[in-house]
Amino acid sequence: MRLLVVKLSSLGDVVHTFPALTDAAAAIPNLQVDWAVEEAFAPVAALHPAVRRTICVPLRRLRKRPVAAWRSGEAAAVRRALAAEPYDMVIDAQGLMKSALVAACARGPRHGFDRSSAREPLATLLYAHTHHVPETEHMAVRIRKLFAAALGYGLEGRPADTGLRPAVAAGPPHLVFLHGTTWQTKTWPRAGWRALAARAQEAGFAVRLFAHGEAETARAKAIADGLPAVTLLPPQTLATLAPLLQTAAGVVSVDTGLGHLAAAYGVPTLGLYGPTNPRLTGLFGARVRELPAERDCAPCEKSRCRIAPDTREGPPCLADHRADAVWQALRQLQAGGD
Repeated sequence: MRLLVVKLSSLGDVVHTFPALTDAAAAIPNLQVDWAVEEAFAPVAALHPAVRRTICVPLRRLRKRPVAAWRSGEAAAVRRALAAEPYDMVIDAQGLMKSALVAACARGPRHGFDRSSAREPLATLLYAHTHHVPETEHMAVRIRKLFAAALGYGLEGRPADTGLRPAVAAGPPHLVFLHGTTWQTKTWPRAGWRALAARAQEAGFAVRLFAHGEAETARAKAIADGLPAVTLLPPQTLATLAPLLQTAAGVVSVDTGLGHLAAAYGVPTLGLYGPTNPRLTGLFGARVRELPAERDCAPCEKSRCRIAPDTREGPPCLADHRADAVWQALRQLQAGGD
């Protein structure tokens, strides 16, 4: 059977599709899977062993410069790639107009969420078959149910499996601290990171930091200052980041996409949450734990804190997470505790 999956972005959403692919590959012999995905996330989609090939869809560039994309033939090339081979089924696992339009370029019966469960109900007009999967469970669970309904197999007795596995590092054990995120309200104060890094250093762990852009680089340098066990790595691609996460002895992450990839690898991954709610789109994996905010105003789902609107880093709901408690939670997770 030939299947095209459409899940364009973001990094976390792509990773949350992995358990459904594992289910499908186990249920359907000789399944061949292609994946239409934003070009930035194609290296992540290709990590799943069931994926034969990825079809890169540069939607951001096409939307930013549509005339240039049309004149250059890039848009036409994407359409040709999507329609190059017939599929027995096309599943839009995103439920947006943009993903439905991408799915419509492919040849094959299209499946997706129904009007009451798609994020953008108009997208369902482009599907031949729709499935009711209410938005009451984690997204990874909902996508598993969508695939099962579309492909005709049951989930009973099938444990969730991302299809990825951790690996042993060649050198000394290292931790990865994922401090960078798109919202200022999702950052943890650098003082907390420094205290956590000091605890890791005392315990004999090396600590790896990544940074993208000036603000993250400044934060990473402040975290690493005076701590020889902490290394700020040069700019990385997703392809080079993945092995560093896969071989980590543990990961501490704010609400950011790379945290989802670490969790998918089965690495002990601790998530620090403030304004966002991990219940529906949080970490998903065999060895994860989330520390949600405990204030009455959280989760507010806001990119600006109404209590401390001038806060540039670490709003009160995240600053409440103390480094000692975070360290204890990580060590319990590593040891297999709750």
